[in-house]
Amino acid sequence: MFRTNTCGELRLADAGKTVTLAGWVQRVRKMGGMTFVDLRDRYGITQLVFNEEVNDALCARANKICHLYTSPSPRDYGVPRMPSAA
Repeated sequence: MFRTNTCGELRLADAGKTVTLAGWVQRVRKMGGMTFVDLRDRYGITQLVFNEEVNDALCARANKICHLYTSPSPRDYGVPRMPSAA
């Protein structure tokens, strides 16, 4: 199978793992040096966060998403109504 996980199923226990997600981009928001991408599939939504201060090249690629490889990590911000790895 192309993906290792479905959108919406990643949790704190998955932090640091390499995962492959498949879906479509529902929304992209750019706020300062950060880009938030809501990736959706039939099972849910996963929010991808790209920070220019951490990896400028990856953040630039996120603006042209096709295939993207990243690792989940815990965070202390986000949308309260959206399940999170935090």
